[in-house]
Amino acid sequence: MKISIIGAGLAGSEAALQFADAGWQVSLFEMRPEHKTPAHETGDFAELVCSNSFKSLLPSTASGLLKAEMELLGCKLLPLTKECAVPAGNALAIDRQKFAQLITSTISDHPNITVIREEVEELSDELTLITTGPLTSDKLVKAILPYLSQQQLYFFDAIAPIVTAESLNENIIYRKTRYDKGEADYLNCPFTKDEYYRLVDALNEAEKHEAHEFENEFFSNVNFNFYENCTPVEELARRGKDTLRFGVMRPVGLETADGNRPWAVLQLRTENNSWSSYNLVGCQTMLRYPEQKKIFRLIPGMENAEFLRFGSIHRNTYLNSPESLNDDLSLKDKPNIFFGGQITGVEGYTESIFGGLLAFHIIARKLSELPETTISGQLWRHLTTKVKNYQPMNANFGIMPPLAEKIRDKKLKKLAYTERSLDDLKKMVDNITAKM
Repeated sequence: MKISIIGAGLAGSEAALQFADAGWQVSLFEMRPEHKTPAHETGDFAELVCSNSFKSLLPSTASGLLKAEMELLGCKLLPLTKECAVPAGNALAIDRQKFAQLITSTISDHPNITVIREEVEELSDELTLITTGPLTSDKLVKAILPYLSQQQLYFFDAIAPIVTAESLNENIIYRKTRYDKGEADYLNCPFTKDEYYRLVDALNEAEKHEAHEFENEFFSNVNFNFYENCTPVEELARRGKDTLRFGVMRPVGLETADGNRPWAVLQLRTENNSWSSYNLVGCQTMLRYPEQKKIFRLIPGMENAEFLRFGSIHRNTYLNSPESLNDDLSLKDKPNIFFGGQITGVEGYTESIFGGLLAFHIIARKLSELPETTISGQLWRHLTTKVKNYQPMNANFGIMPPLAEKIRDKKLKKLAYTERSLDDLKKMVDNITAKM
């Protein structure tokens, strides 16, 4: 069997390894580095452009449960992420450069995968899986549009700055994990009341990039929105002066050594195992570079911060999958073309990997459904259920069907969701295995 996969991001890399390990001959198309995107920096596969965190590993969380479900389904990339892990408490954060290089070498060395470094400009009549993600090229979008039942949807996404560790003020910044859960893997910048409101005022007054810089005549009728989880920090500040300190900069559980709670706290997460660089958690931004340097140096302990990467914005693309695709995520008018990953309307790194894993099981294993009691099953249903205002979805317990018995305690309720999900999915996997 043969298949072409377009796009070597997280979904495409997962799918390529799945099909190749199953004995399929895979042609993997990746346009980078010959054709760059507004956000990627290299030509490596599975390069992360926003954060270096895959969120929680705890199975009692939605993100952790999805990972556990994906392991039952035989995920290829999750074991590789753990080889590149950096300290992040109960979260899975990675050295993004090491990870991308590992995925690139693993795929390039696979005997059943042929890597083709070119931009795809038209759809083939052969079996094809499109996993180009939120930065799908204009030419490929133009090739897809004639087969859609309605106009493609677009939105902006923003990424956070990265600073050097040696430029941080250790006399102000302290190491601590919220509520002291796990290792103290995060650095914390504590604000006084005056320092916090000075930052908010600066964010409100700052000059930002305008949307038209990423528009062209092809996208003249586009409505621009933000993923809620990736809303720029300056946009959050404009929602209200206390939005940040009750959100990403909340100080709860981050008391200083003397037991005092700061007015607000910005956390910094390490980018690598050498602890040489840090990501400003929740500070994705569309501010102009000079403004970023000036404003983020208002953060206590970052007065002399050196920036390895400034935050930026880029156009992201996704399909209205329930309207445009069949339940197996193939084009309604061209059923040999399948889609997987973020372009279908899932949000997040783990969810993107799941998109590639799901595509493999649909195409190769002829999977027709996943238990509705699972996060993975509900994400699939999100991609196939028509709604008035279709938006990207990430793993969360809110999409799960109710439990048979009402449980008031939130922690026990989440554990019950987890137990039910993994039990039902394991039964399904065991049944499939027995039939193979």
